[in-house]
Amino acid sequence: MGLLAALQFLTRVPIRLRAEPSLNKTVAWFPAAGAVIGATVGGVAAGMWQLTPSLVAAAVAVTVGLLITGAFHEDGLGDVADAFGGGWTVERRLEILKDSRHGTYGVAAMCASIVLRMLSLGSLPGPAAMFAAAVAAHTMGRVAAVGMAGTMRLATHAGLGADYGRGTTPVRAALGCASGLAITALATGWWAGPLALSALVAALATGTLARRKIGGISGDVMGAAEQVAECLCFVVISALALHHHLWWQP
Repeated sequence: MGLLAALQFLTRVPIRLRAEPSLNKTVAWFPAAGAVIGATVGGVAAGMWQLTPSLVAAAVAVTVGLLITGAFHEDGLGDVADAFGGGWTVERRLEILKDSRHGTYGVAAMCASIVLRMLSLGSLPGPAAMFAAAVAAHTMGRVAAVGMAGTMRLATHAGLGADYGRGTTPVRAALGCASGLAITALATGWWAGPLALSALVAALATGTLARRKIGGISGDVMGAAEQVAECLCFVVISALALHHHLWWQP
């Protein structure tokens, strides 16, 4: 039930539940939902690798991921880039965050994220590495967002971001982060250590910037943290794959 509720929240997949899910209980399942999304993206990349050049396989896979999630986190990244890059006061930044339109900063940030993920995924040496990378990066991206929500104060107290933050107690955040780290370790072995550090850096950097700009975090900030962490994880995996094999590879 918790995993299905998390997938309902984070994706455009038409999932019907018998009862209205509790966000308080759903948050801890976000990293597991990220793993499901990552497995789908990685599966597409691994399958396409057999038919097309690796960069084409990566481009198709990342595009499938965008379709599954409805660019949910990319939208948050774009809003944060516009607000923090173009807003000169706290009030103006909060106003921009509520605006559904994207400006130059937002479009540039979203394009950079997509290109970086495509190139990193496409640089990996084979289908096994592509699959594991997608699972790990999507999982740790959600770990960063959940960890941030459970440890940092909110900038505002209205809207989806506030509900998300209030529903993430430190205990639930710890459970979600622990499950995400376990999934990542299963997929990549000792690589989970550098990837956990990448997620931590993304959460701290994004959260610190948000605190300076708007006094705390919001739903958009958590989406931006997910994107930063996901990109960092893909880059780190592309570097690790140059010199090391996955633990389960022959």
